[in-house]
Amino acid sequence: MKIKQYRTQFIQELTSFYDPYEAESFFYLILEDKHKLRQIDVALNHELIFTESDIKVWESLLVELKKEVPIQYLLGKTNFYGLDFEVNENVLIPRPETEELVEWIINENTSSKKIKILDIGTGSGCIAVSLAKNLPNAQVYAIDVSKKALETAKRNAESNEVEVFFLLQNILETEDLKEQFDIIVSNPPYVRNLEKEEIKKNVLDYEPHLALFVEDHDALVFYRKIAELAQKNLQKKGQLYFEINQYLGEEMKDLLQNMNFKNIELKKDIYGNDRMLSCKVSKTL
Repeated sequence: MKIKQYRTQFIQELTSFYDPYEAESFFYLILEDKHKLRQIDVALNHELIFTESDIKVWESLLVELKKEVPIQYLLGKTNFYGLDFEVNENVLIPRPETEELVEWIINENTSSKKIKILDIGTGSGCIAVSLAKNLPNAQVYAIDVSKKALETAKRNAESNEVEVFFLLQNILETEDLKEQFDIIVSNPPYVRNLEKEEIKKNVLDYEPHLALFVEDHDALVFYRKIAELAQKNLQKKGQLYFEINQYLGEEMKDLLQNMNFKNIELKKDIYGNDRMLSCKVSKTL
């Protein structure tokens, strides 16, 4: 069957589940991954074909897409901040909003001074690896409670040719980080159970709940704990960065103000939502 013809069929089969533009994007992601062909290749050569064995592969992917399995899990990878990352059911799929957090950190740390960074709840390692890749002066550490997530993150560090020191650790049970850091960054679980109805099926059914959800009655539990550790383990001029729940921006500011952090800055993401925050620890050494 001609690829152009199959493309039409593929999109039609998915329109009950996805927006046509999203279905079309899936087609070209799979095309490039499985056949090393781009949209321009199909546009320029209408005679390109899929073999019967090719179509079997595509049909099996269609079955999974109709179940709303994330395309990134089906392909086993995604792109984040210009780098390729392995993703699987043990890690969250990195979001564009998190790229904005990484961009913020990089832009604020352009000097050649040696710095030490800690990423708490690293998951796929997307934040830690991206920072290590773009801040050659940084020594980067990353913590996660999931052994399988850390295994994935280690592979991502290796494939992107950076050094990150990974630690298996439950941050809620941690009393001291043992070292001093110039930057602590975290994108911890922050979705309240009451917000589950807003979550798409492809996220709710397939991405790890351990990395997503917190109890409604204590939605800032991770932020409070990390801030407590930052008070002890950030350098005097150190910076704390968080990705946050869009509905809890003011609550986050209040939390950090009450803990005597200073220079608190709340930033919106590209969608206009309160999504990230930075502050400095207030202490004398």
